[in-house]
Order: sequence, then C-alpha cells, then structure tokens
Amino acid sequence: MKISFLIHNAYGIGGTITTTFNLAGALAERHDVEVVSALRHREHPNLVLDPRVRLRALVDLRKEADHPLHQRPAKVFPAAEYRHRQYSELTDQRIGEYLAALDTDVVIGTRPGLNVHIARQAPRHVLRVGQEHLTLDNHSPRLRTALRRAYRHLDVITTVTEADAAAYRRKMWLPGVHVEALPNSVPDPALPPADSTAKVVIAAGRLVPVKRYDLLIEAFAPVAAAHPDWQLRIYGKGEEQPRLRELIERLGLWNNVFLMGAATPMEAEWAKGSIGAAASNFEPFGMTIVEAMRCGLPVVSTDCPYGPAEIIQDGTDGRLVPVGDRDALAAALLDLVGDDERRRRMSRAALDNARRFAPGPVVAQAERLLETAAAARATTPHSRGTRSALTGRGHAARDAAHAAASGVLRSIRKGRR
Repeated sequence: MKISFLIHNAYGIGGTITTTFNLAGALAERHDVEVVSALRHREHPNLVLDPRVRLRALVDLRKEADHPLHQRPAKVFPAAEYRHRQYSELTDQRIGEYLAALDTDVVIGTRPGLNVHIARQAPRHVLRVGQEHLTLDNHSPRLRTALRRAYRHLDVITTVTEADAAAYRRKMWLPGVHVEALPNSVPDPALPPADSTAKVVIAAGRLVPVKRYDLLIEAFAPVAAAHPDWQLRIYGKGEEQPRLRELIERLGLWNNVFLMGAATPMEAEWAKGSIGAAASNFEPFGMTIVEAMRCGLPVVSTDCPYGPAEIIQDGTDGRLVPVGDRDALAAALLDLVGDDERRRRMSRAALDNARRFAPGPVVAQAERLLETAAAARATTPHSRGTRSALTGRGHAARDAAHAAASGVLRSIRKGRR
C-alpha cells in the first residue's frame, strides 16, 4: 500500500510531528510511505525520520517567503483555522497540485485545514483520511461549520481518544464517514527503563499557559520542603519560561526545580527520573505521559479532557487529580515520593500498561482501519444513520448560528475602526 501523509511543517518540533514520524516509520516496515510537508523553514528536520520514509516540502520559506502569491491569503485552507495566516494562495496552489497528481492508495491529513484540502481536492480513487490531533470541542463554531461542509467528502476521521471519537459521532453530521479512535504510538525504548531510585520528577512539553507548569512548580514546593533531596526537572521551551523562572526564584526552589530547556529525543531524560508529571488544563492525548510510562515512570497528571484518563489507570500506574487543584497534585506527588515500594510497583505497571501504545498494536489497528475502509468503499454504498444524522444536524445548526453571529460582530467591529 502506498501511503502519503500531509503535514503542516515537518521541520519543526511538536506532538503532531512526533506522532506522524512515529506512525510513518512503523508503517514503512510493510508499506511505501512518504511525508509531504506543506511548509519548510530549515535544511533538516529537528526530529529523526525513518530513512525508509521519503520527505519532501511544497513551499520552502527560505526561498519563497516573499513570493507574490504567498502575500495573498489562502482561499482553500479555512480562515477559522489557527494556522490560516501561515497559508496563502501559494500553498493553495502547491497543495492542490500535489493532491491532483497523487498516485498513492491513501492520503492522510494531520490538521483541520489540511484535511479540508484533502476532502475537497484529493482524487476520488484515493482513500481520504483526516486526523484530529486536537479535539472537536477545541475548535470554534465557525471552524466546525467549515469542517462539516468539507469532511463529508472524507472516508475516515481518526481521533486520538475514544472520548473525542464519540464527540465527532454525536455532534457532526457526517453520514457515511467512518470515525475511529487511533491513539498515538511511542517507539520501543532503546534504553533500560528507570529503576525508581533517582530522586527526580520529570515533566516535558511546550512552556505555554495551558500546560500549567506554574501549578506544577507550586505543587512541588511542599515536596521539596518534606524531601529536599528531590528535584523537579522541566524540559521544553516556550513563552512561559521567564515567568516560570521568576516563580522558582520567588518560591526559593532554585535548588530543587530546574528548567532544562528542550531535549530531543527525551528517552534518555525520562530514564533519569522516577516519576512523571503533567498539570495541563487540556490535553488532547498526552504524548509525554505515554513516553514517560514507556520508560518505566508512573505519572501524576491532572484529569483533564481528554487524554490522561484513557492512558493512566488511577492508583495502578499513576495518579489522576482534579484540574487546577494544587493541593491534590502535591499530595499525589508526596504519596509516590515518600513510598518507595508503591513507586516501584507503579513503575512496573506503567511499563506493562503502556505497551498498548507501542508501534505494533497501533500500526496493526491503522492497517486494519485503512484496509476495511477501502474495502467498504469499493463494495458498498455509505450507510446513513438517521439518529446520528439528526443529532449531528442539531449541533450543526447551533454552530452555524454561532458562526453567523461571530461574523456579524466582526463586521460591526471593522465598521467602527
């Protein structure tokens, strides 16, 4: 099977790039796979891509940032999509040309705007798959309305959690489109797992407000007071770094909490710890949670929508605490820091339970999904479920009303300028 992934920018750093590279590399064991990057801004990718996977870019910003067509806003890529300002008539043209010339069996989009391109422009003989790496509820009513219009031309939509798959089935009116949860995968670790003896808690990810590293640092203060030989190491970079550094200084945690900067790959760093931590208000999946567990770390996480509760078994391989609850987060950390046997027991459980996110099981599910969807499209017409269609129509009407109201407000605001 020939499979093509269409991604925003394969040369950056982020969860979507990581999981796309992981899945593409695993599929390359038995398939002909390529990753096509809409944009490119540097010579080589930050992340390592399996050499069996071909990589190419459609618009090279190093040479074409000043192209006349790149100065005009995109018309195919939806205006309500977060990345719209990075797209243009030039990306519309290049993506359209790429899709028109496709000779693959499957094309897979990796963000809403690219899924819209695939739905509208991919040849009918190609299996069209749209991946959702955030969540449906995370999108604005205006974007959801645009997606409903386009997504009915997809064959498959995959989400990273069962909760989000259920939201798509319930809220979107997409008769005939197969929706299924396909979790992100993490490669098998090359290093021995953590042995639970290091007095280190590790967190990793972008330093942005939604990740709530401020809450984690505050929750670690009582841990450091009770166990001054323990450390919290936070890996990543982002806009919150100055504020977090100031918080560490203000709480007097300079000997216990460290902003480590970005580390790629993270596996060697996870193996130096004994506990993983995540304090997000919102987490579509929780890639770092899986990475930590695959290295033998039980993870203490907020029970935020949607991912952590589908990864962590509370009390078995980690702990789930209410979102924004500093005291509960501190108590859960103290519980593991102060109990060596419980930490070791949860470490073993984390290793065992996280195997379901290994490439083998995830790729097997992906292959079954693609083969089943291709066979169903070739042999039977799309079935249309009256109940789900009516339910989806209700949500569609509400989103359309919200989108229209937002459009009126934008027009009023422009008129007042």
